[in-house]
Amino acid sequence: MINLVVIDLGSNSVRMKISQIDNYGSFSVVAYQKEYVRLSENMGNEKTLKKEPIERTIRALKDFKAQYSKLNNIKIRAVATAAVRQAANQQEFLNLVQKEVGLKLEVIAGNTEAYLDYLGVVNTLPVKNGIIMDTGGASTELIWVDKGKCAERISLPIGSVLLSQNFNLGDNIKASDLYQAMNLAGKTISSIRWLSQVHNLPLIALGGSNRTIAKIHRREMTTNVDDLPDVHGMHVSTRYIFDLMARLISLDKEQRMQISGLAKNRADVIVGGLIPLSLVLRNLQIGEVVFSNHGLRDGLLYEYLADNAI
Repeated sequence: MINLVVIDLGSNSVRMKISQIDNYGSFSVVAYQKEYVRLSENMGNEKTLKKEPIERTIRALKDFKAQYSKLNNIKIRAVATAAVRQAANQQEFLNLVQKEVGLKLEVIAGNTEAYLDYLGVVNTLPVKNGIIMDTGGASTELIWVDKGKCAERISLPIGSVLLSQNFNLGDNIKASDLYQAMNLAGKTISSIRWLSQVHNLPLIALGGSNRTIAKIHRREMTTNVDDLPDVHGMHVSTRYIFDLMARLISLDKEQRMQISGLAKNRADVIVGGLIPLSLVLRNLQIGEVVFSNHGLRDGLLYEYLADNAI
C-alpha cells in the first residue's frame, strides 16, 4: 500500500491530493486540501515572485506537510507550474521551499502540464475527439485529442491573475481595459496554427475559473446543496457562458462576490480568467462545454500508475 501525495502549486492556489494505492493498482482519494495563495500576485513585468505571496505559499506547504507526515509509506510528487516557471527568482524560491519545508518542487514545462491535463481528462471522461482547455492563474493549456490520442498541445502565457492584474479587471471594468485584455489574449490564441483544424469539436474545460461557470450554473438549478449535480461531466451551453460573462463584466468586485457558486477570493480574477475560454468558443464555433474536475493532479496519478506498471 502506497500513499501518493500529489502537490500542485499553481499561480492562484496550491492543492494537495493524497491517493492510497493498493498492490493491484486500485486507488482511493484519502485527503484533498486547497489553499488560495495567489503566488503570481504583482509579479509585474520583471516577473519576480513577491515576499507576501511567497510567505503565504510556504505556510500552506507547511500545513500540507503536517498532514502527509502522519502517513506511512508515502511517495511525494510536488510540481510547480506557470508562476514559478516564469519567475526570474525561481531558483531562490525553490531553495527557500527546500529549506523551510523540506520539499523538492519540480518546475514542469508548459507542454508537460498540458500532457498531464490530457491524462487526467481522458482517464475520467469518455473523450475520443475534442479540445481540452485548462485556464490557470498565469497560463492556459490547450490540447487537441484526436482518436483518443494527444495530437497537439500548447501552453500559453495568459491566465486569470495575469490578465486581471495587468489590465485592471479586478473591480469596476473599463471598456478600454477589457478591449486591450481581449486583444492580447486573442492574438496569443490565434498564433496556434493547428487550432484552425478543430472547429465544432467538443470542448472540455478545467481550471478554477472555467469550473466556476459550472458551479454558478448548478446553483441556479437548485438551492439544495444535497441536490447539486457534479461539476465533472456537466454540460453547459455556450450561450449561457456568453451571457454569464456579460453579467460578470457589468458588476464590480463586491457584486461579483455575492454570486452563489463564485468563490469570494476569485471575484477579482474571474473576468480575466474567462477571457481565453470566451475567445476559443467564439473562434471555433463551439455550441457547448463539458466540464472536468480532473486534470493535472490526476494526470500525475495515472502517470505514476503507468510508470510503476500497476
